[in-house]
Amino acid sequence: MPVRVVTPKRFADARGWFTETYNAARFAELGIDVAFCQDNLSFSAEMLTLRGIHFQRAPHGQAKLVRCVSGRIFDVAIDLRHSSPTFGRSVSAVLTADGGEQMFVPVGFGHGYLTLVANCEVAYKVDSYYAPDAEGGIAWDDPQLAVDWPLEGNLPLLSAKDAALPSFENGDFDFAYDGRPLNPLTQEF
Repeated sequence: MPVRVVTPKRFADARGWFTETYNAARFAELGIDVAFCQDNLSFSAEMLTLRGIHFQRAPHGQAKLVRCVSGRIFDVAIDLRHSSPTFGRSVSAVLTADGGEQMFVPVGFGHGYLTLVANCEVAYKVDSYYAPDAEGGIAWDDPQLAVDWPLEGNLPLLSAKDAALPSFENGDFDFAYDGRPLNPLTQEF
């Protein structure tokens, strides 16, 4: 399954709007056929809070459907599948509460995000339960990854755990390549 951005339609009137953020049948039509089992919600009080780059190793790998429910984030997915021709490359998108964009990140990709404003809430569905023994990560600023984080010369706010993550070269991951290289993001819906 490819990384992609999905923007569900909103139905608006004088009262506000309604949107269907997830519909299993509609997502399956887009090739996102996973059984989500857990919903997570994260709050970041400060602008330029960086969370990631995270993943879970097999057999607990997680596909994620990420959306910003309050604020605006810079969301990143990094190909961690060793045999992939796009191994180590990334894609990114700005996800906003106002726009309702969501990023689908399949198993085999590292994920992280940077808050672009204060008071951001990020919700994401995962298709495998949290498994502490399988969690892993890589350094957000590894030069091999060349992620162009929109920091404008500032340093991000990191947890102690994220600040100590290993380099890409020393990362502990071994994801299988499914034959689909990482492609530029497409908009769906």
